[in-house]
Amino acid sequence: MDKVKSSSAQMNVFERYLTIWVALCIGGGILLGKFAPEIARSLDAMAITVNGAPVVSIPIALCLFFMMYPIMVKIDFHEVVSAGKAVRPVGLTLFINWCVKPFTMYAIASYFLGTLFLTFIGPDAVDLIKMPLGEGLAVGDTYGAGRVVLIDGIKMLEVPLWRSYLAGCILLGIAPCTAMVLVWGYLSKGNDGHTLVMVAINSLTMLVLFGFLGGFLLGVGKLPVPWQALLLSIGIYVALPLVAGYVSRKWIIAAKGERWFKEVFLHFLTPVTISALLITLVLLFSFKGETIVQNPLTILWIAVPLFVQTVFVFALGYGLSKMLGLSYENAAPTAMIGASNHFEVAIATAAMLYGLSSGAALATVVGVLIEVPLMLMLVRFCLRTQHWFSR
Repeated sequence: MDKVKSSSAQMNVFERYLTIWVALCIGGGILLGKFAPEIARSLDAMAITVNGAPVVSIPIALCLFFMMYPIMVKIDFHEVVSAGKAVRPVGLTLFINWCVKPFTMYAIASYFLGTLFLTFIGPDAVDLIKMPLGEGLAVGDTYGAGRVVLIDGIKMLEVPLWRSYLAGCILLGIAPCTAMVLVWGYLSKGNDGHTLVMVAINSLTMLVLFGFLGGFLLGVGKLPVPWQALLLSIGIYVALPLVAGYVSRKWIIAAKGERWFKEVFLHFLTPVTISALLITLVLLFSFKGETIVQNPLTILWIAVPLFVQTVFVFALGYGLSKMLGLSYENAAPTAMIGASNHFEVAIATAAMLYGLSSGAALATVVGVLIEVPLMLMLVRFCLRTQHWFSR
């Protein structure tokens, strides 16, 4: 137990103050974009291309692998099998994450960005994003709500800016949390076993539903749906670290023992995920810094629907847990898992599908900015209301 508390305390140094680190990276990215823009552009140019179009940003792919691998290697997949014994909490978590959350995110973000805040964002404001992979479009062709234009000799897709923000929100909505939720569950005194099991199950479920739901909702929103790139992003950003984590976990435990794995190896990995995330944020804001400086309220327009979505999904999960008679220890992580997002995957996928400088990438970064303080607020709410549930 002492070791568990010690490990959680070490994680809190990074996770609990993530908003501060994110703010510093925003400032660093803005300064980089203003005083040394050639550095960020050179990094963005390091990409795997298909038919002349950049598809996978190598720096982003490397950063995301190191974000995801420390999470995946912690998962004991034997616990996934035993999860069937807790049908109600597992079933409720899957229902909220995959049957409710993606669609409420689309509806809430569409209303706020496409209707309520459209005047402030600009009805005629546009965003330039990557050309969809595998589509042989000519200049002037339309694709969804976009139009192909030529910028500095490169074909780009010009889409309404609010729809680009919507794309980022959709990617957040279809990516349930598999990392930070371990911290939220611990801080709220929830059932760590249930949280770990749901991390494993959500990781596996994402391999199938992330691409399917992403393609469907992006298409409904009249946004480009580059299916090949979407499936490639799942393979690179989810499947690769998942397989690497599973294989290396078995090998390390067999070679060094489970005690060494938990006390030495995992301790070494603790800061890796956040460090990789922060490097990614510096790159993102080196491109979007000028936009934010010119219109800082952009952050607010994106943050409001994300805030509403998070609180709504949390309330739904917490309320249904009470109605189903779950214990507090299972109710708290069930609500937390639904409310939080896997922003690492969302950021990387947005950058891959639409580009580092896209409004979609910016929206996913705003998700990081508001999630930590908001989830800490919900943790405090859980602790104050735990007497509502049986134990």
